[in-house]
Parts: sequence; structure tokens; C-alpha cells
Amino acid sequence: MRIALGIEYDGTDFLGWQRLTHGPTVQGAVEAAVSDIAAEPVQVICAGRTDAGVHARCQVIHFDTQAQRTMRGWTLGPNSRLPASVAVRWARAVREDFHARFSACARRYRYTILNRSARPALEARYVCWERAPLDAEAMHAAAQMLLGENDFSAFRTAACQARSPQRCVQAISVMREGDRVVLDIQANAFLHHMVRNIAGSLRVVGRREQPPEWIAQLLAGRDRSVAGPTSAAQGLVFLGPLYPAEFGLPADVSLPS
Repeated sequence: MRIALGIEYDGTDFLGWQRLTHGPTVQGAVEAAVSDIAAEPVQVICAGRTDAGVHARCQVIHFDTQAQRTMRGWTLGPNSRLPASVAVRWARAVREDFHARFSACARRYRYTILNRSARPALEARYVCWERAPLDAEAMHAAAQMLLGENDFSAFRTAACQARSPQRCVQAISVMREGDRVVLDIQANAFLHHMVRNIAGSLRVVGRREQPPEWIAQLLAGRDRSVAGPTSAAQGLVFLGPLYPAEFGLPADVSLPS
């Protein structure tokens, strides 16, 4: 039987999603909890790996098991064994051809910047702090230059292992909400640090150190060394993937039918 789970987590205390031998990871915690409930070793596959300190609103995973449990059991059981910073939101039995990574048509991220003179305390784990006033309208205009399929070499880390720098940005926006500036982006897939590097360059535009057209120049130049800095991990949340409606997953991770 193949089971899909929707998982949310606070990534602050983890070394990222992917299982490692030298420190705590979200995958390691999830696999230990699910294996305990299944009474057999379980390996999970996720929709998109997140880096150390990055959070997830609805990471989607799948795993195969011989264990017979109700969907309520696959939700509440792991939650009783997971750390407080990780929770299973829902469970669904899915077809054998469902794949958390390869069945996804899109992935969505949100990057939140707290834009005020005083540093955050209560929200320090979940926002990037920018004390200089940001022009959110200029950032939004600049972001539109990233739409479509492009070579995103200027916004990938040198350690990125993706075979191709080509990605298709399907939607992107920057909006001010009080003292927050929120970047939402949806693409078919993302390169390593792509969203954080885009956020870093948009902050340069927001501080009016570069015009919006600079983003188009960076994109065309494909040179990471001249783009903006990588923004902090804690401001980034993986909102979740999107799948064809035929898989019967919850609405927040499904495309309209």
C-alpha cells in the first residue's frame, strides 16, 4: 500500500529535510516515527527538500508499507512520536503511480521580510529582518521579470547539483502587509537556494540600490557573483506542491479539476 502524508514543520532546529548521519533532520524524525507505527522500516520520499532552518506549511511525502492502519492512525500515530516542531496534517491512501516528487506539477514558497527598524523577538525564527525601508512595489515590478522558463544560474548556489539551471516560474508577487514584505513564488521546480537568492536580489532593489531592470540583467548575465546576497533561511516557508486533482489529495495541494 502507498500512503501520502502532508507534514508541517519548523525547520529551525534541523539540518534540513534530507536524512544525515551527523545531526537531526526532518526526514530522519519522520521516518523514525512512521516506522514505529508501521512496525517495519519505512523510507519516505518528499516533494521537495528544504535546507537547514527552512520551514514547511505542507510538505508532501509518500511511502510504501505492508502495515494496515487507518488514515487516522497514520496521522495521530506518528504525531505521538514526532518532536513538537513536526506534525502530520493528513494522510491519504494513494495509487501506486503517485510519486511525491515526480507527480508534482508545481511547488510554492513564501519568503517573509520583517521591514522595521527594530529587530524581531517573537517572530525571529520565521522572518528575515530588514531595517532599511523597502519599496515593495519596485520589488514586485522587478520580480515579474523572472516569469516564464529561464536559465536561473544567477540565482543558484555553487553547490547546486541540478543537471540544468532551467526552471519555469509560473507566478511571483511581492506585497507589503503592514511592516511585512511577502514574496510568493510558484514554479515547476527550484534550484538550490533559488528563492533565497531571488529574495536577496529583490531586497537590493527594494532598498533602491538598483532599479527593477537590474533583475532582468542578472537573469540574462547568469553570473551568481554579481547578484544579491543569499537571504536568511528562517524567512522561507515551503507552502507545498501541487498535484493533478485525479490523485484525490487535499485541496491545498491539488490543482483545480
